[in-house]
Amino acid sequence: MTSEPIRLGVAGLGRAFVLMLPSLRADPRLRLVAAASPSPREAAAFTAEFGGPCHADVAALCADPGVEAVYVATPHALHRAHVIAALEAGKHVLVEKPLAVTLADGLAMVEAARKANRHLIVGPSHSFDAPVALARQIIDSGEFGRLRMVQALNYTDFLYRPRRPEELRSDQGGGVIFSQGIHQIDIVRLLAGGMVTQVSAMTGAWDPQRPGEGAYAALMHFADGAFASLSYSGMAHFDSDVWMGNVGELGHDKPADSYGAARRALASAAPADEIALKEARTFGGGHQPAPAQHHEHFGPILALCDRADLRLTPDGVEVSANTRREFRRCPLSAATRAPVLDALVAALREGRTPVQTGAWGLASLEVCHAIIASAASGQPQRLHHQITTGMET
Repeated sequence: MTSEPIRLGVAGLGRAFVLMLPSLRADPRLRLVAAASPSPREAAAFTAEFGGPCHADVAALCADPGVEAVYVATPHALHRAHVIAALEAGKHVLVEKPLAVTLADGLAMVEAARKANRHLIVGPSHSFDAPVALARQIIDSGEFGRLRMVQALNYTDFLYRPRRPEELRSDQGGGVIFSQGIHQIDIVRLLAGGMVTQVSAMTGAWDPQRPGEGAYAALMHFADGAFASLSYSGMAHFDSDVWMGNVGELGHDKPADSYGAARRALASAAPADEIALKEARTFGGGHQPAPAQHHEHFGPILALCDRADLRLTPDGVEVSANTRREFRRCPLSAATRAPVLDALVAALREGRTPVQTGAWGLASLEVCHAIIASAASGQPQRLHHQITTGMET
């Protein structure tokens, strides 16, 4: 065991990295020592701030002897190659959700982690959010009996924000199920113990200019008899953040004039302009996430137990019990994604494996595919790669 900061390398300096960066900057337990990016602008910005090299490709980053762990934040379709390269180089890996695009890729990544005897952690996903963790603790305690049902829903304009072409193609991990549904699936699986047995679903793809699934509704059955309904639209006009106190997904108070901004910007943008808008949101592009006044969230979620219903909010959990109501607050840290980094540090420095391992990410990915398959076939889908929250490996 050592108390030295984790020497972290970053593969990909795009939007995912930008959203993680405030938490990485605020955490003395990690030190950004190297990166990989094909963009000269991003490379120059990384070296200017952190002093370490920015390699031209991920293979060089993985070969860097100064790197202890790699945070893979590249496009979804590249996760398999980059994660396995890092594992085979002896690095631990934190990979952005989803674990991969195909189940075959996910299985290969989990096996590579096992063979290398290295940690593979999937995140950040909203299953790391502090109110989710608190709700799980309440459920696990048995204070209000068994969990019986979960309802999760979210309505956003996700599909109309600046996107690269592959982000609109489901076969490359685009569309809302792989990019957004994975959050909802992860949260619900965590609350309900993980073991999904069957999924029934319908999906919507209603805008030929933004192909791929833009919405879904799913019913998930769990091994212990609990069930969950999940609804999401990334094509919505209604903004469900109004049900979250007008707090955005990233934990910031939303400006009153923010409604419709994404669609307005897209309406006036040519295809090349959309790419430029996307590039402006990557590292070195000048865009910074708004400061967070609350915890991150993924829309309204209600967990119904025998003797109380738990409503997850950006500030904690509202408990509606048999004869009383109370609010259990989650203290806000300086870094909204600190729980992700807590998990990485616990694994590498304390030998404590989090729930969100590669095997857990594979199980959530399987649910994504089950939603698509059920919608296409009109039939419920049985699952085969599920694990419980008590089977962290």
